[in-house]
Amino acid sequence: MEEHKSNAVKDFIELVKRSRRGKFKVYIGMSAGVGKTYRMLQESQALLKNGIDLQIGYVETHNRAETHALLEGIPIIPRRKIFYRGKELEEMDLQSILNIHPEVVIVDELAHTNVEGSKNSKRWQDVVDILEAGISVISAVNIQHLESMNSEIEKITGIAITERIPDKILEFADEVVNIDLTADELIDRLKAGKIYDESKISRALGNFFQSEKILQLREMALKEVAHRLERKISLEIPKQIKLRPERFLACISSNHETAKTVIRKTARLASYYNSPWIVLYVQNSSEGGNRIKLDLQRHLINNFKLATELGAVVIKVKSDEVTQTIMRIADEKEVTTICIGKPHLNIFQVVWRTTIFNQLLKHLSTTETDLVILS
Repeated sequence: MEEHKSNAVKDFIELVKRSRRGKFKVYIGMSAGVGKTYRMLQESQALLKNGIDLQIGYVETHNRAETHALLEGIPIIPRRKIFYRGKELEEMDLQSILNIHPEVVIVDELAHTNVEGSKNSKRWQDVVDILEAGISVISAVNIQHLESMNSEIEKITGIAITERIPDKILEFADEVVNIDLTADELIDRLKAGKIYDESKISRALGNFFQSEKILQLREMALKEVAHRLERKISLEIPKQIKLRPERFLACISSNHETAKTVIRKTARLASYYNSPWIVLYVQNSSEGGNRIKLDLQRHLINNFKLATELGAVVIKVKSDEVTQTIMRIADEKEVTTICIGKPHLNIFQVVWRTTIFNQLLKHLSTTETDLVILS
């Protein structure tokens, strides 16, 4: 009993701590120059106009005139100066941020490695400290700095990325926003001198800033943000009010011609909606073991192969409770549309009155699952 009380107190304390933690927003992009810092500063100006106590902890404009202009009027917390190996270097002043305690702080270049002797070795660790102090953070990072994507991106770009952040940092984020440009737009920005100065443009065009590389990085950035959004929806939105993505369930039998039609037509539907789909075969006792004819067994295996080639997940279940099995799989897999084959016209009225069909319709009437009869 005492242990239960102790755990309950710990859970409550953790809940209170989480509620006090600052909010965390991350701008993510496929490369330098897409406009992450620009968007952060635009948002900063808007927040200041709305009375939010916002200050800049660290921003790097890279001398881009249009970005630098947005700094005007935004309070900046001075960087701390550090002498390291005979050079004077500047770092974000974590302690000053914690002392001043603004509502929101801007922290650019999330993957940056701090100078030796700093409290934390990485800037993302500084951000965690700031969030734990109840200060909200807006930050930015490029997709190539994510730890899990490091080796894959190195293969694409041919460049070793030494500054990385663990993927869990994005799990801390309350919001992840992708800053997207087409490959042509990014290359045009580079040629116009909006990313690097003229001395670096030619080299960049020959290395990192090639259209095929940018397209791959862009796809990775878009997928990462989509994944984070999907995860956020699954965690935060109650199931009963969630907009479910389309997910199709094709129900087939050992009738190979009808099954082939159902598989192909469901594949087209799933492709149109860009949705996952499942093929379900419920094997009843009359088709179990050696009771099914060899030619039907061969056709069935070929249809499973066809479904797999078209992108379906094939599920085989042994059961004489066909309707209950269909509905159980539909519920478990969060299916939105069940697809079945249309029986031959001369027996359609008979089938319509069968127990299985009536049970299926009755169950579907209590759910939001659609039924499609494919001819």
